[in-house]
Formats: sequence, C-alpha cells, structure tokens
Amino acid sequence: MDQQQSTVSDIFRRAQAARLEHPDWSYKQIKDLIVKEFSGGAFPSLSSLTIPEQDDRAPEEDWTAGLPIIARGIQFQDWKEVADGIILSLEQTENYERERGPEGDRDDWHDRNAGINDATAKGVGKWMPAELVALAERNVKK
Repeated sequence: MDQQQSTVSDIFRRAQAARLEHPDWSYKQIKDLIVKEFSGGAFPSLSSLTIPEQDDRAPEEDWTAGLPIIARGIQFQDWKEVADGIILSLEQTENYERERGPEGDRDDWHDRNAGINDATAKGVGKWMPAELVALAERNVKK
C-alpha cells in the first residue's frame, strides 16, 4: 500500500472487497491479505476509529466488535492486530446478516422509525395545512 494514511473504514472496505473477490477464502486468508497490503504504510488515526457505513448492515454492537482490537493494534503499531479487529467486525456483520437478514427488514424491534412516526404524524397534523397534507399524500401515492 502507498504511504497515504488509510482510515479504518478504508481497511474495512478493502476486507469487504476481498471477500467479494474471493468468496471461497477463509477469514484468515483475508486477514493475511490485509496485513500484506497495509504493512509498511501509515497506521490509521485513532480519532476516526469507526466504520459508519456498517450502521445500515448490522447493529452497532456487532460491527463495532473489533474496534477495541483495532485501537490496540494502532497503539502498538501492529498490523496483525489491526487486521484481527477488521476481520472480527467483518465476521460479526456477515454472521448477523446471514442469520437475521439486512438491518431493518426483520422485525419491529429493529425498526429505526419506531418512536418517531407518531410524533412526526402529530407534528405534521398539528402544524401543516390540510391542503399541503393532501398534496403530499397524492405525491406519495404516485
């Protein structure tokens, strides 16, 4: 990898891409690829230790599982440990999707709109003129 500083998200996206390129590979093979590609490069910053796009794929407790390991790897300047954390987060996310389906598709418990739909409807009903509500409803039906 070049000397440009990668983010944790960049490394995670590379692991995902390797998983798509080589679906028959084990997590260990992906880990070895990550270590090989990123060794010698600058370590990610601890200030942006996150994988934001994973929030849509699995609950935070799953995709963040490897972040403490990644942080320790960055602190100790150990690419193998960084890769261990990336693989743990990737594995947790994939296992969650395989067992439960994509985030938001399973049940009411994981519905991200729960608790705000009623408040939104109440606010719209109270403050929005009836003709604008009718117009919006017609546009939604189209």
